[in-house]
Amino acid sequence: MKSLSSLLGTRKQNKVARFAASIVATLAIAAPTSSLRDATRMAIAGSIHSANATAVNITTAKKITSATIQLNQTKPNIAQLQISRTQYQAAGIDGFVLIPIVVVGGLVIFVPLFFGGLVVIGEREVGIVVRKFTLSGRGLPPGSLIALNGEAGLQADTLAPGWHWGYWPWQYSVKKESVIVIPQGEIALIVAADGASNPPERILGKIVSCDNFQDARKFLTQGGEKGRQMGFLTAGTYRINTALFKVITAANATAHDMSPQQLHIHEIAAEKVGIVTTLDGSSIAAGEIAGRIITGHDNFQNGQKFIDAGGQRGLQEQVLLSGSWNLNPWLVNIEQVPMTEIPIGYVGVVISFVGKEHEDVSGAAFTHGNLVNQGHKGVWVEPLYPGKHPLNTKVMKIELVPTTNIVLNFTERITGKHGYDTNLQALKLLSFDGFSFDLEIFQIIHIGASDAPKVISRLGSMQNVIDQVLRPIVGNYFRNSAQEYTILDFLTARSERQVEASEYVKSALRAYDVQAVDSLIGLITPPEELMHTLTDRKIAEEKRKTYEVQQMAQTQRQQLVRETALADIQEEMVQSEQSVQIADLKAQAQIKQANGEAEGTKLRAIAEAEGIRATGNAKAETYQAGVEALGSHGYTAMQLMQIIGDRNVRLIPDVLVSGNGTNNGLVDGLLSLILWNQTGKGELTPTPLHAQPVVTKAQPTSENGLPPIIVNFPGDKQ
Repeated sequence: MKSLSSLLGTRKQNKVARFAASIVATLAIAAPTSSLRDATRMAIAGSIHSANATAVNITTAKKITSATIQLNQTKPNIAQLQISRTQYQAAGIDGFVLIPIVVVGGLVIFVPLFFGGLVVIGEREVGIVVRKFTLSGRGLPPGSLIALNGEAGLQADTLAPGWHWGYWPWQYSVKKESVIVIPQGEIALIVAADGASNPPERILGKIVSCDNFQDARKFLTQGGEKGRQMGFLTAGTYRINTALFKVITAANATAHDMSPQQLHIHEIAAEKVGIVTTLDGSSIAAGEIAGRIITGHDNFQNGQKFIDAGGQRGLQEQVLLSGSWNLNPWLVNIEQVPMTEIPIGYVGVVISFVGKEHEDVSGAAFTHGNLVNQGHKGVWVEPLYPGKHPLNTKVMKIELVPTTNIVLNFTERITGKHGYDTNLQALKLLSFDGFSFDLEIFQIIHIGASDAPKVISRLGSMQNVIDQVLRPIVGNYFRNSAQEYTILDFLTARSERQVEASEYVKSALRAYDVQAVDSLIGLITPPEELMHTLTDRKIAEEKRKTYEVQQMAQTQRQQLVRETALADIQEEMVQSEQSVQIADLKAQAQIKQANGEAEGTKLRAIAEAEGIRATGNAKAETYQAGVEALGSHGYTAMQLMQIIGDRNVRLIPDVLVSGNGTNNGLVDGLLSLILWNQTGKGELTPTPLHAQPVVTKAQPTSENGLPPIIVNFPGDKQ
C-alpha cells in the first residue's frame, strides 16, 4: 500500500511540475503583451508633449494594432490554461499551491522586460527605435525628422537581430520591421524622408556611401539628400530604417503610382536599340537636340557618375544595345526601336543632327554641299553598307540609296517596286507638223556607293533626284526633239531618237553624280486620225506586196515548167555534151601525139645527122691523114683490106660448085650449103662499123632452079 501511495504521490508531483511549467510559459507569452500595452499607453501620453505628434501617432496606431493582434493570439493560451487547471482539479491537485510558482515566474520574466528594457529582435527583423523623451529636453533641429544625437523622436540607428537592453518601455518604443528582400530580376527605389535639400537644378538625391541605405547615420552625416534617390537597390536582402527610407518594390509599386514592370531589370531585345532619355542632369546646350556622349557611367547604370561627368538631361546621343541593364526609371527612360537595316543592293547615307561641328571634307571641286567625317554634324562622307547598324534614329536620319540599276517608268501602266517613279507619267509631245502624241520612256540609272553621299548632300533624297533632276532632263529633251521632226519621221526613226536620247541623258546626269545606263522608248501613241491614215497606207502597201508576191509566184511557176522540160531532155543533152567533149579530147590527144611524133622524128633526124656529120668529119680527117702518110692509092688499098678483114669477107667461097661434067655437082653443092648453114659457119658477126649482111627471104632463082649465094658488102655510109 505504501508503494502504491508513494507512486501516486510521485505522479502528482510530476503533474504539478508540468502545470507550473505551463503557467510560466503562459506568463512568458503574456508578459511582452502586457508590457507592450503599457508601452503603448505611455507612448500615447508622451506624444502629447512631442513636437512630431503626427509621426508618433501613426507609430502608436500601428503599435496598438499589433498589440491587438497579439492579445488575440494569447486567448487560446488562456483557454488552454483553464482547461489544464480543470484537469488538475479533477486529478485532485489544489490550485492554491501553484500561485507562488506563478508569481515567482512572472517576476522573473516581467522584471527584466520592464525594468531592464530588454528588446529581442529576430534574425529576419530590424528594430526601428523611437525615443519618447529625454531628461535634458533636447529636441530635433528645425527641419529634421531623424535624430542623430539622442534627441527625442525617430532614431537613425536601428537594432540588429539579438537581445538589446536599456530600451525601457516608458522611454523607448521599438518597432520591429521585416528585412527588405529584393527578388532576382528586380530593383527597388528609395525615397528619403530626411536629409539635405536638393539643388534647384537637380531632381534626384545624390548617391552617398551608406551601405546601400542600410546605414542611416552615414546617409545623413555625409550629405544625403531628401526625396527620390538616384541610387537604388538591386537583388538581395537589406536591413533598412523604414522611418527614414521608403522602399518601393515591384510588390508595392502600384501604391506609389508606378507599374511593377518599371522595377524590373530593363531588357533590350536582340536586334533592338535602346534610345535613352535622361530625366536629370544639366540642361542641353542651345542649338543641340541631344545630350553629348558621356563615358564612365556603365551605360547609365551609375547615375551619379553620369551627373558628375556633366551628363545632360533629355534625349541622349548614346544608345543601349541588347542585354540586361539595372536602370533607375526616375533617371532613365528607354525606348526600344529596331536596328537600322541596310538591305542588299543599297547603301545608307547618314545625315547626323548631333556631333562635332562639321568640317567639310568634300574638296574644292564639290561645291553643291558639305560632306563630313563620321561623328560630325552633317552628311557623312562614308555610307553605311548592307547589314544592321545600332543607330539612334532620333538624332540621325538614314537615306537609302540603291546601288543596283533601277528602272524609272515614265508611264501610268507600270510602276517599279522601289516606288521612286510613282509621280512619273508618259510624256505628251508636239511634233513639227503640229500633231500631239504620248510617249512612254524607260530610263535606267545607277548610283555608285561612293557617289551616294554626294547625291544626297546635293539633292537631299532619292525622290528629289527623280523629281527635280531626272524628270525635267528627260522630258525637256524629248519635247525639244519631237518639235524637230514630223510625227511620221519620229515614228520611223525611233531607234535613232533612242540613241540620241541615251547619249544626251548620260551627259546631263553625269553632272549630278548619277550614271544613266540607257534610255529606252516605249509605246508611242499618235493621234487617232493619223493612225487611220497610216493604217490605210499600210494596207495598200501590203496589197501591193501581195500582188508582187503573186507575180513572182507566176514567174517562178513558168520557170519551173521550163526547168521541168529541160530536165526531161537532160540525159540526151548530157550524152551529146559528153560525146562532143570526148571527140574534142581525142582530137587534142591525136594532135598532141602527132606533134610528139613529129618532134621526136625531127629530133632523131637532127641527132642522126649530127652523128653522121661527126662520123664523116672523123673519117675525113682520118682519111686525110692516111692519104698524107701513104698516098691516096696506098691508103685506099689498106682500107679495103681492113674492111675485108673486119667483115670476114671470104674471097674464096665456102661452097664451091663446079661443073666437072657430072650430074652430082649441084646436089653436092646444095648439101654442103645446108650443112654449112646448120653448123653456123655461115653466120656473119656484125661489127660496130658495119651492119650485118641482110639475106632476103624471097630470093630469085637461077636458071637451074637453085638460089644463088649472094653476099652483100655494105658500103661506108657517107
